[in-house]
Amino acid sequence: MLQLNVKNETSRLKAVILGTAKSNGPTPKPEETYDPKSLEHIKAGTYPVETDMVKEMEALNAVFEKYNVEVFRPEIIAEYNQIFSRDIAFVIDDMFIKANILSDRKRELDAIQYVIDKINPEKIVTPPANVSIEGGDVMLWDDYIFIGTYKGEDYDDYVTARTNMAGVNFIKELFPHKTVKEFDLAKSSTEARDNALHLDCCFQPVGKDKAVIYKGGFRNESEYEYLVSLFGEENLFHIDREEMYNMNSNFFSIAPDVVVIEEKFTRLKDWLLEKGFTVETVPYVEIAKQEGLLRCSTLPLIRE
Repeated sequence: MLQLNVKNETSRLKAVILGTAKSNGPTPKPEETYDPKSLEHIKAGTYPVETDMVKEMEALNAVFEKYNVEVFRPEIIAEYNQIFSRDIAFVIDDMFIKANILSDRKRELDAIQYVIDKINPEKIVTPPANVSIEGGDVMLWDDYIFIGTYKGEDYDDYVTARTNMAGVNFIKELFPHKTVKEFDLAKSSTEARDNALHLDCCFQPVGKDKAVIYKGGFRNESEYEYLVSLFGEENLFHIDREEMYNMNSNFFSIAPDVVVIEEKFTRLKDWLLEKGFTVETVPYVEIAKQEGLLRCSTLPLIRE
């Protein structure tokens, strides 16, 4: 049995589900896309190809091997995108919470059923049908749970709005002893530079007390200010609109002092090194074209 334990984003990683780019399928048609960045690359003829994405994911897998992390991979579904395992489920404390994802992605959960079978069934939660929530919107910081949402009345018009207030309230009820704070995120179906698809596209803690943040990702400035006051201005690394578009806040921590980032994030790397972190770099620029990066393709199961 897997003894699940995830209380934050940065404690030493022991076990993780890493998505796969194998048998990823053909380039989608424009009308099949879920986000503006994928659409942009389909139109430009620069949508990533499977061989490149497999290489990128194996580079991340090699880093996990280096740190003796137990890695589970999804069973391969032919001609199907299974890269972003963070979307389909997430762990809070010792609970495995299935995401209510876009209906045509349910097969992705079936592909990790062999892992779910190793978990105590009493610790597996399936939210009710009215709840929309994805793992990229759920950010853990010990006694805090930060959740990205979208509060606009036109929620249903945005395929980029992934977590609703029913999802936020569901987590509040499930973890009454924690401080659950939601953040109203900027959404766009047409311009990736103005679309915070998930909370991890504009904010993520790193180490014990630091974080990377993009002010423009928050629709409500007071919610951004809440994080500034909580972490302290001196502990925040502010990214700009282009860095948000390139997904600088979508790194992944293996330990409080070990961070994996995309190899081209030089400004972020310099800041992390200056703050005493060990920085592992991997190429992930092709996967990034689908508006997801390192955090999106990982589903941590056990941290120390």
